[in-house]
Amino acid sequence: MSDGQTAQPLETDRPTPFDPPVGLRRRAPLSRLAYPDGHLGWVATGYSVIRAILADPRFSTRRELLHQPVGGERATERPTPAEPGIFPHMDAPEHTRYRRLLSRHFGPRRVVELTPTIRRYIAEALDGMADGMADGTAGGTAVGGDPVDLVASFAMPIPALVICELLGVPAEDRQRIQAATAVLNDLDSRPEQVIDAVRSITGTVRGLLARLPAGDSSDDGLLAHAAATGGLSDEELVNLGMVLLATGHLPTSSMLALGAFVLLTDPAQRALLAADPERAVEELLRYLSILQFDVRRTALVDVEIDGQVIAAGETVVLSLPVANRDPERFPDPDTLDVTRSAAGHLAFGHGVHQCLGQHLARVELRMALTALFERFPDLRLAVPPAEVPTRDRMAVYGVDRLPVTWGVVLADQPREVPDRALPDFG
Repeated sequence: MSDGQTAQPLETDRPTPFDPPVGLRRRAPLSRLAYPDGHLGWVATGYSVIRAILADPRFSTRRELLHQPVGGERATERPTPAEPGIFPHMDAPEHTRYRRLLSRHFGPRRVVELTPTIRRYIAEALDGMADGMADGTAGGTAVGGDPVDLVASFAMPIPALVICELLGVPAEDRQRIQAATAVLNDLDSRPEQVIDAVRSITGTVRGLLARLPAGDSSDDGLLAHAAATGGLSDEELVNLGMVLLATGHLPTSSMLALGAFVLLTDPAQRALLAADPERAVEELLRYLSILQFDVRRTALVDVEIDGQVIAAGETVVLSLPVANRDPERFPDPDTLDVTRSAAGHLAFGHGVHQCLGQHLARVELRMALTALFERFPDLRLAVPPAEVPTRDRMAVYGVDRLPVTWGVVLADQPREVPDRALPDFG
């Protein structure tokens, strides 16, 4: 459907590691977009437009209807319908059935139960960082040493271990899962690489399911409970496990690393973190929204939004990072202010497809960031900020490496995760 607009490709160049693509910010709240496969669709950048689309059942997440806005060979291939269990790419009622089955495992009560486990993994990661930097001096006191990669030593392992715990996956499988997830997240991955990554994750899930006692729901693991009580086929269970492993840790890992990065470049905001970790994390989520290219919807019928008609079959990319910088919703949006109320941000989406793991992610971020800077109060970047490599071609934005260092690690520094970072769900 022609509306007189000239369609342009998606702009991806960021002016800084922490700001959305500048070209997208110059666009109208809803504008035409030229997709790599020749599709003429849309990109939404306005907060109110995106929130309306996310809440509208006339827009679909079905995989076979979506077009990909950036990427190589993958962007020009037409996807097939989602297999049973791949619930993020399903609409109601199929999506509703899976979501209802999973919701109790990611709700506030379950997250509270997991906090001792999260605390332990954070403490182990911090101890590992200290050991990696230490030069062997007794008592944990060390000066110098090689820089530590905060991504590999802290940001990646904590959420990966937690999701493995939640699903009942052995911790020794986490590195294979992380590697496969990175391939799936890379929009330039070749189709054969994607197939291999999916096989790696599904193989891990099949191995886990094969070890489960038949009909035993006493295991706390999500997959064990789903297998015993959910009435799901083997194919559904494998695909369900694959989705949760593929999406259940990378966003939190990316947000944890990027959040630490921006706080390391802004000492004033970092100093305010401990006073109110909950408020600070919500502002970091708004300011650094990491889901950059992969939140998409396709209109099932003609829909008028913001005075324009999105025709049936047209895909809309929803730029959450730009929406969360909309000055009509957030005053002075380009300023990071961890004391502001960022309530209503769209970092986790909105509507029936809002992120299932948002409660868990929030708690992991609050606990991990607070503990990191309490344990290492003089933590600093080991390279200039411009030398930190970013994941510009990833569906989930972040940094590949974050070299950090510190001057002195004191034996009497806190080694426990502070209680004020723990969740309070009322």
